Amino acid sequence: MSHHRETVTAEGAPKAAGPYSHAVRSGGLLYCSGQTPIDPATGALVEGEIGVQAARCLENLSIVCGEAGASLADAVRVAVYVTDMSTFGQVNEAYARYFESDPPARSTIGVAALPLGAAVEMDAIVALP
Repeated sequence: MSHHRETVTAEGAPKAAGPYSHAVRSGGLLYCSGQTPIDPATGALVEGEIGVQAARCLENLSIVCGEAGASLADAVRVAVYVTDMSTFGQVNEAYARYFESDPPARSTIGVAALPLGAAVEMDAIVALP
């Protein structure tokens, strides 16, 4: 472990699909890796409409934040990646349930494909308490 960064492995979050950490703590911030809508219990992508999938991404990010002693409500920036920009409204509905007031800064980016065939992925930068 470096003196200026510490990796976080979150029990209860989906296993990383590659050689990366769930998150890295550094300089009072938590940099959370992207989370796809994988059910941690089964290791499979959740089925259903994009809103259900977006909620799973946010729940997975919440698990990672909790392991680091923070909350997703402490997020300062979230990036949302979708394979179909026409789902923007449905993603927003799910997202709004997690950030009812004072939402973080955010970008939504349309991409050609995501890991494991996911339709949505989210990452976050979180201010540590």
